[in-house]
Amino acid sequence: RMNAHTREPFHIRILKGLLGIIWSIDWPLMVIVLILSAWGFVALYSAGYSFPWRIDGQIRNLAAAGAAMMLFATMPLKWTRNLAAPAYVVGLVLLVATLLFGVIRIQPSEIMKLATPLLIAWYFQLRLTAQEGVLKWWDYLVAFVMLALPVALILKQPDLGTSILVLASGFAVIFFAGLSWKFLLLMFSGVLVALPIVWNSLYDYQRQRVLTLLDPSSDPLGAGFHTLQAIIAIGSGGMTGKGWMNGTQAHLDFIPERTSDFLFAVFSEEFGFFGDICLLGLYTLLIMRALYIASVANTVFERLLACAIATIFLIYSFVNMGMVSGILPVVGVPLPFMSYGGTALLILGICCGLLMKISAQRRIKVSLYGDDYRS
Repeated sequence: RMNAHTREPFHIRILKGLLGIIWSIDWPLMVIVLILSAWGFVALYSAGYSFPWRIDGQIRNLAAAGAAMMLFATMPLKWTRNLAAPAYVVGLVLLVATLLFGVIRIQPSEIMKLATPLLIAWYFQLRLTAQEGVLKWWDYLVAFVMLALPVALILKQPDLGTSILVLASGFAVIFFAGLSWKFLLLMFSGVLVALPIVWNSLYDYQRQRVLTLLDPSSDPLGAGFHTLQAIIAIGSGGMTGKGWMNGTQAHLDFIPERTSDFLFAVFSEEFGFFGDICLLGLYTLLIMRALYIASVANTVFERLLACAIATIFLIYSFVNMGMVSGILPVVGVPLPFMSYGGTALLILGICCGLLMKISAQRRIKVSLYGDDYRS
């Protein structure tokens, strides 16, 4: 016998599917991401007009990120939870393979930006369910081990920028799960004590980046070249900028990596201080929206995951703008939704899709139980 669903006309089923997709979209988040992506593409077009293959590539990257965002926005969160452990294990295996056999086509370090906080959030949800809502000290220890493994492997590549992002996203889950302030103080003291050891363990080029940060002019044609040219571009933009396609530092090839890591320098030169303020406002709204979604999420897993994604947005934007402005060392972190990139943009699209799914789950609960329900 045919059930009621199969008797529905095909166009009715298509319409219901489209309505389901529209329902899953968190429109404030979508508008912010669309503005950032569009503004970023405008800046990237100016920065990369002399090599149009980058512009064509970014169109494909944005399309792939948008498709991934809608896929995860409509995919059940149960599937996402089930993907946490396999994605983490596959990422670790690929990281080990990269160290042993060299470069591979996939960037496993990018996968770990999301797989690590996913696994830790899943683990905490599992332990809270098993222990009646209370985490023990060894649960935090296990989480730190889960975090330390990919961070150590990524540092071995070496990739300081990505390791910082993985560390921040994973630590955000541990912190928002209720990590004691006393432990945080103890850990911070330990970090201070370990700084000399960390400094000695850095590669020569990494130490040079830190020293150049303190005085870029000490090596103006070497390690300080990127920072000095970016600062010149930002300063020459003034209050209102030189106008789109009129940036001299970019168009005269003084800014290296101007379509990726240093796109913010091109943006600042052409749109000026007021443009930078608007861009900072958009990133602030993006992070606040992610935190709001975390605050109204239904489960511990959803809350911790949304907090981790908010941290990813924060670290991406802060580190990129900081290194381009000369207040942080150059570590190779793209500007979210704006810089040229494939895997990084795809991960950001997945992050937005997960936020939209968490938001949609909340709206479903409210529609069923009212505004005053308690999860």
